[in-house]
This record gives sequence, structure tokens and C-alpha cells, in this order.
Amino acid sequence: MNIQTLLNQRIQAAMVAAGAPDTAQALVRQSAKIQFGDYQANGIMGAAKALKMNPRDFAQATLDKLDLSDLTDKVEIAGPGFINIFLKNAWLGAELKQLRTSERLDIPVVEAPETVVVDYSSPNLAKEMHVGHLRSTVIGDAVVRTLEFLGHHVVRQNHVGDWGTQFGMLLAYMERLRAQDAKISMALSDLESFYRAAKTCFDEDEAFATRSRELVVALQSGDEECLALWDEFINISLTHCEETYKMLGVSLERQHVMPESAYNDDLANVVNELKEQGMLQESNGAQCVFMEEFANKEGEITPVIVQKTGGGFLYATTDLAAVRFRQHTLNANRVLYFVDARQSLHFQQIFTLSRKAGFVKPETQLEHMPFGTVMGSDGKPFKTRSGGVAKLSSLLEEAQERAYQLVASKNPEMSEEELRNIGRVVGIASVKYADLSKNRTSDYVFNWDSMLSFEGNTAPYLLYAYSRVASIVKRSEIDLASLTGDISVEEPQERALAMKLCQFEEAIQQVANDGMPHFLCSYLYDLAGTFMTFYEACPILNAEDDVKHSRLQLALNTASTLKLGLSLLGIETLERM
Repeated sequence: MNIQTLLNQRIQAAMVAAGAPDTAQALVRQSAKIQFGDYQANGIMGAAKALKMNPRDFAQATLDKLDLSDLTDKVEIAGPGFINIFLKNAWLGAELKQLRTSERLDIPVVEAPETVVVDYSSPNLAKEMHVGHLRSTVIGDAVVRTLEFLGHHVVRQNHVGDWGTQFGMLLAYMERLRAQDAKISMALSDLESFYRAAKTCFDEDEAFATRSRELVVALQSGDEECLALWDEFINISLTHCEETYKMLGVSLERQHVMPESAYNDDLANVVNELKEQGMLQESNGAQCVFMEEFANKEGEITPVIVQKTGGGFLYATTDLAAVRFRQHTLNANRVLYFVDARQSLHFQQIFTLSRKAGFVKPETQLEHMPFGTVMGSDGKPFKTRSGGVAKLSSLLEEAQERAYQLVASKNPEMSEEELRNIGRVVGIASVKYADLSKNRTSDYVFNWDSMLSFEGNTAPYLLYAYSRVASIVKRSEIDLASLTGDISVEEPQERALAMKLCQFEEAIQQVANDGMPHFLCSYLYDLAGTFMTFYEACPILNAEDDVKHSRLQLALNTASTLKLGLSLLGIETLERM
């Protein structure tokens, strides 16, 4: 049950019945303070201003048309025209009862599912995945999981970089190794070393550099031998990615790869269509589109270059071809791009040009979901101790080892196998949650101590909270199927927990709407804290049977909500820590 949506619908209908236009919005929000009720409608003032009415008079006119008696104890006008809403305890208890018996925790599948294309992760196959790919991968995956849970048709698109000049250099190095009878697969077991060796040859050997350029031309012209070499390289590179995805617990697979090269045959078509529409201008030999929307104060326009001097294509051309494919082949209603904030101007231009050129329908949503940078303690982009770019796989291995050491020090009696499994789950969860819990658009500092802490808004805290709730239920030794009595929410702490549990769907919907998993992280952290307060104030196992059964159901609902919420973030839970 999405209480916010229900109240918005009812209050908006009452506002319209009281004389507001159909476009008036109730703007219902969760109340910041308990004395203002559980929810507050803030849209009265705006509607009253449009009607040239006193806001409190319009608020009263709205209340005269509003019947919330089935779910509220009290609805009152406050301040200049806010409407404060106090929900009935009995209604909350009944809602929780329904939540308790639903596999989906009473969260419905959307009535009108959309086809949502999500462009995320997008590593460059010339190198192994590094810490810079972490945010796109884990944030994108959490949003994908959430959209799918709500019933949308999600199409994952891993737009990997597998085309371009640097591949000529890599192919030339593969060719040289093969001539020396070296095993290519062995050389490519460490892509970073392979790339550095190829780059050294390119910089120091003019004949090698010339051969690299020749191979780029051959590759882009469809030379069979060159394509076979390239295919071998791509296959090994993707295997590296897949190993990292598996370790990270994200849902990307080989079938979701839609590389830059897939659009190669359509690039000339993109340029021709723009030319036919009279949108191209030549500038220094390059084919460009100049759009007034991107003029600076001096009237100078940053152009979109779609074809270089000499006929080569650019990222912009590929991205335009991708937009066409996602609209006309995948039939997208919405396309989300999880790409870092430095590409904001690029995507503004691509989206604007795509609309002007008719590559997308007017109603299709194109949304850049920018994110900040993972920083080191020095305030600069995160690096390894030696100053190099941190390989993602190495980072995840270190996370698991650190978590193992931490858990082993606290639980010396556990078996090695269990400790290793807990270390794996906690380590990976800690890295992911540290990222997901931050506002997507902000930079954040990568810090082992804070992300592995059992205090604060961290994965270890939430995983421990879940295992603790699960152990309370287990210690009750009650057949859970027999818990069929009413759920009472009379005590303030019971009511606070019930209220928080009923707001789960609102947090999920925020993630789906805004592509920001930190809303769900904040909700789960608040829920865990609210449960701990409830547990300290309201005895469960020592209570009278009716009260005990009611409070056990509150505990069960909490465990189910924490588990489902963490799974939507792509985080495993543990029954014991």
C-alpha cells in the first residue's frame, strides 16, 4: 500500500470538487514532526493562490469534500493552510496484517508497465574494470532490480567500449605475440599489463604504431583476419568483466552486452539522415550540428560533431545510433543512462538532437542519471597505494578479506567455511552499500573503516540488524503459520514501527522515479533503528500471548522488509553473523 499515493488521489479529488483546476496537486508528504500528524498536504496554498482565495478558506472547502474516515482519526488545518493527517491505529494494524501474508509485502505490480532501457556499467574492454566503473554498475543494477520488481519490462544495455583507435594498438600487439608463438590467452590474463605493454610498443616503435593504424582501418573495413583477432580479444575481456560482475553480485550477463561496434553499420545512416534534414554544417572539414540551445553568452555554440575530417565517426554518432535502436527496435518508453556527471553536456546535446531529428518519439523519456566520483582520503579520485587506478576485482577481494578478519576476530568459535562466507557477503555488501547509500550526484570518500563499521548507515549494521530480528523470531519457537491474530499498534514504539513498515513502497517508488537508491538505503537504516527502539521498549518473547503474537508479527514484517529491501539493492542477507 502506497499511503502517499492514496492520500494524494483523494485530497486532489476533493480539491477539484472544491473548485481547483484538474492540474492542482495535493503535494502530500510524510510529516517531519509527530505533532503535525503522519502526513501533510502542502498543495492547498498554491491552488488557493490560483483561485485568489484565502488558503485556510480553501483548505476548509477541500475538507468539506473530503472523506478519509476509513483510515484517519483526525484531519486538521494548520498554519496558513496545511492539512495534517493522523492515521488510525486499527487501519495501520490491518495494513500490516495484509503485508504479513503477501510475498510481495502488499506492493502491487504497476498497472501500466513501461519498457525501460537502462544503460549502465559500460566498461572499456581495452582494460580491466576499475573503481571508476563501480558507481554506474551498482547504482544501475539497484535501479534495474527495483523497476523489474515493480513490474516494468527492463532491457539491460551494457554499452561497452570495444571499438576505436586503441584497439588497433592492442591487435598489433596480439599479432606480434602470435608471431612469437606466445599464448594470447595467457598474455591477456592480466589486461592491465597487456595494455601497458602494447602502449609502450606504440609509443616507442614507429613501425608498430603504423601497423596499429593500419589494423584500425582493416578492423573498421571488416577484414576477416583482423575481426577474428579482435573477437578473441573481446571474448577474453568480457570474461574478465563477467568474473567481476559475479563477485559483485550484479545481474549483468553476456546477453546484455550491446557494444559500440554493434552500431557501426548504422553510423553512416545517422549522418545521412541529419544531412537530409538540413541539420549538418561543415566546420573545418568535419560534419557538425549547431543548436541554438547550446550557445554561450557570446553566442558561440558548442557543436555536436558527428563525422570527423576524413570520414571517421565519434562517440556522439554512436550514441545517436543507440537512441534510434532503443526507440525503434526496443520500443523504449524510458531510457536511463547511468554515466558520470562529466558527460552531462554530451547527453544534453544528444537528447536534444535526437528529439529535433525525430530519432525518438516526443513522449519517450531520455534521462541522464549522472553520478559523482569515488574519492580517496586526499580528496582526489581514488587510487591504489602505488598511485595506480584501483582494479575493481582487487578491491572486492580486499573487501572480502578485511570483512573476514573482522568477523573472525568477533566469532572465533565459527567454522572457517562459515567465516569465509560471512566475509564474502559482508565485504561485497560493504563496498556496494557505501556507494548506494550516498546521494548519486555527490562525490564520496572511499574509506575501509567507515564502510566496514557496525555503527551508522552501513551494510554491516543493516546485515546485523536483519540477523538479529531473524534470531528473535527463531528464539520464539512459535509456528509462524499460527500467527493469525490482530496486530496491535497502541504503544508509541509499536505505532512508529508500523508507520515505517507501511512506508516501504514509497521508498521503492522514489528509487524507480529518480534513479536514486540512497532513498531506499535511508529507509532501511531508519527501519532498523525504529525496530531497535521498539525492541528495547516493547518486550516480545516475555509478553502475554496476544501481545507476543502481535509483536512477533511486527518483527516478521521488519525482517521481510529488510530482506526484500536489501535484495533490491543487490545485497545478500545472512541469518547469522
